[in-house]
Amino acid sequence: MPEGKTVLNIRRQDFDAVLFDLDGVITRTARAHAISWKKLFDEYLEKAPGLDEHQRQPFDMEKDYRSYVDGKPRYDGVRSFLESRGIFLDHGTPDDTPEEKTICGLGNRKNMIFHEYLENNGVDIHKGSRELVLLLKQKGFRTAVVTSSRNCSLVLKAAELENLFDAQVDGLVSEELGLKGKPHPDIFLEASRQLKVSPERAMVFEDALAGVESGRNGNFGCVVGVDRTGQKERLLEKGAHIVVNDLSTIKVEGSNLLWATRIGDLPSALDEVESIKTEAKDRQLVISLDYDGTLTPIVDRPEMAVLSDNMKKCLQKVSAKFPVIIISGRDLDDIRDLIRLEGLIYAGSHGFDISSPREMDLAFQMGEEFLPLLDRIETLLKKEISKIEGTIVERKKFSIAVHYRLVSEGQAWKVEKIVDDILAETPRLRKGFGKMVFELKPDIDWDKGKALLWLLEGLQMDMDKTLPIYIGDDITDEDAFLVLQGSGIGIVVREGETLRNSMARYALENTVEVKDLLEVLAGMSLEGGIS
Repeated sequence: MPEGKTVLNIRRQDFDAVLFDLDGVITRTARAHAISWKKLFDEYLEKAPGLDEHQRQPFDMEKDYRSYVDGKPRYDGVRSFLESRGIFLDHGTPDDTPEEKTICGLGNRKNMIFHEYLENNGVDIHKGSRELVLLLKQKGFRTAVVTSSRNCSLVLKAAELENLFDAQVDGLVSEELGLKGKPHPDIFLEASRQLKVSPERAMVFEDALAGVESGRNGNFGCVVGVDRTGQKERLLEKGAHIVVNDLSTIKVEGSNLLWATRIGDLPSALDEVESIKTEAKDRQLVISLDYDGTLTPIVDRPEMAVLSDNMKKCLQKVSAKFPVIIISGRDLDDIRDLIRLEGLIYAGSHGFDISSPREMDLAFQMGEEFLPLLDRIETLLKKEISKIEGTIVERKKFSIAVHYRLVSEGQAWKVEKIVDDILAETPRLRKGFGKMVFELKPDIDWDKGKALLWLLEGLQMDMDKTLPIYIGDDITDEDAFLVLQGSGIGIVVREGETLRNSMARYALENTVEVKDLLEVLAGMSLEGGIS
């Protein structure tokens, strides 16, 4: 796996429950808290009488936040930071107004500032956090959210996570039960009690130093430090058994997390080039690409999708350094004729038909027994579809594509009805979807994702030292994005789409940006980085 990432597989034979801190582990409210603390303390320090120059230094959102307030109950955080500056205030009472200069008054003002921030900015969720909890519950684990925050319910509701956990122990529960805050283990122990699980059979996920210390003080079976800010060593020093920096890499009973994001919300792969370079360090790149909509723009008729000279030269440069795989819905012979580059691996018919350079000795075919059936259905389709103007029936060796891009909007439903009626009489075939196309293909458990895994295995790639990248634009490419979640990089080409959910990690706007990214990859050395 890439440097800095640790793969963790959570197993039922080892644990019964998993306890999560909220801010910084599940939700992206750590920054909102840090901003709120800074606004509170900077305003107070500027106006408080009798302070020297050192005491008036602005609140540091990195150092001061982690050292004095992160993970602690709000009033404890106020006291901890002020005492670090030699400032001692009366404690006051929880009923103090936000204007009173007491520990509780300042804490209540911080809460007011935080609420205003949430109202204006909302709550984001860390990638993979929701999916991890859902997968844990699916596999029979009990889960709890454990936080010092009194705003837990507010944050969970804003993030649409209010019904996700089996138990919730927060600042309000702590106050009601008289529990000590982190780094004391009280709140984690209360969560394990509510879940009826012994600490030894429970895991704790924490990003705060005080929280990690709390989990270790409670003798929990495994304390996982979540490193969001580059403090891995300090998390380990405080008692973390293991440190991860990305929840999306975690497995549960050997299963990878699955998550989908709206295409319009995915970050640009070009903006994340430095992250890709870091992930590629000391790993072998394998570049896989779709053809239509990825290497060539989407066109009205399949025969018009011609590879440009510039894209072809770019592919040559990339393939001179790294294995390049083309996985297309087109026939194998068709896709080879369109690209006409030696040294590439070609997978046609969505991976049903594969060939490689002779020295690689990779060849594969699946579905030969379906050819007579496909011949018969092709004849039937052409007869029925010909009644609707603008339809195109494209026969491929192992599938039949019915294009309706040129069909008038009011007639498109008729195309799908004809396809569905034929499939109802032909259970051995199934319907696939694409951009303005229906595809009839053998009902076999095989797709672009399985073809990609078969090829990676055939290339004898050590997956711990390999970074597979797949770039595609269509629904059929989602199978490849899916198998790469947690082990590679999926990149979807948007071409104006924003609302469709995708399993990809990054996005590119169009084929021009695909070429730009390939140029960057072509400039990478075999050991990773830029040559």
